[in-house]
Amino acid sequence: MYDFIVIGGGCSGLSAGMYATRLGLKTLVFAELPGGLITTTHLVENWPGIITTTGPDLAMALYNHAEASGAEIKNEIVSKIEKLPDVNGFPQFKTITSTGEYISKTILIATGSHHRKLGAPGEAEFESKGVSYCALCDGAFFKNKVVGVVGGGDSAAKEALFLSEHASKVYIIVRKDILRAEPINAQRVGQNQKIEVLFNTEVESISGAKSMERVKLKEGKGKLSGKEIEMQGIFMAIGQYPQTGLAKSLGVDLNAKSEIIINRKSETNVRGVFAAGDCCDSEFKQAITGSAEAVIASYYAFHICTTGPSF
Repeated sequence: MYDFIVIGGGCSGLSAGMYATRLGLKTLVFAELPGGLITTTHLVENWPGIITTTGPDLAMALYNHAEASGAEIKNEIVSKIEKLPDVNGFPQFKTITSTGEYISKTILIATGSHHRKLGAPGEAEFESKGVSYCALCDGAFFKNKVVGVVGGGDSAAKEALFLSEHASKVYIIVRKDILRAEPINAQRVGQNQKIEVLFNTEVESISGAKSMERVKLKEGKGKLSGKEIEMQGIFMAIGQYPQTGLAKSLGVDLNAKSEIIINRKSETNVRGVFAAGDCCDSEFKQAITGSAEAVIASYYAFHICTTGPSF
């Protein structure tokens, strides 16, 4: 019997694992992808107290901290969560994986999100053959080549800046007329001579032979709209969609975007079930905010585990 089971091994899940064990809760963390999506981020410069680090380094630090605090971490995929009848006023949940079943009083769902796909012709055909969703993972394969980044937010700016360290030319393909990046990253993009931003521009198709070779742009207002650009790689930075299937099957309320609805205590509508991070309905999604939500969840899970029906 565990006090607290955490589903997700990203920044949120690992932060919860660390904090819950410090509160004395017997805690189990399921980490299908240890470190989560932050491991695909080149530079992290907005984590308080650390001026600059890499995503993999931050993830490893959080993993080590959770483990050193006493959290049990298993690299297993959770297939289902079941609500069991309460016992002496305490909630009971069964978490099922491919290798076993685990009972706990409380649950934290920190399952994060997946990269969103563009859906353009050729995207699926050339995935891993020029089409990528992670500049940090694949950027080094494009040394002295021409690449593109699709997206209009801060993620697109950061992907382009990292790619410019390898590629000879980087296009940022922005659907609207503004790049919604953090000011410091927008400034860096503007000062980087390898990067060209194509506003009011969308991808129509991706084509090539054994690997992608060119991108056709849709007709529109952009200066290269309707043109074909020779391009050996293209990176999608158009956001993520939440992984909330487990929550939905448990009866947790979701919003219209399929995000888990939480309150200021990181509680869901199901007593004993908390959520944190990119899978939630918080408007501002950052590693630090997800970790904060997870720490809050740990605190209120502690109250349930220690007071039972009176909380």
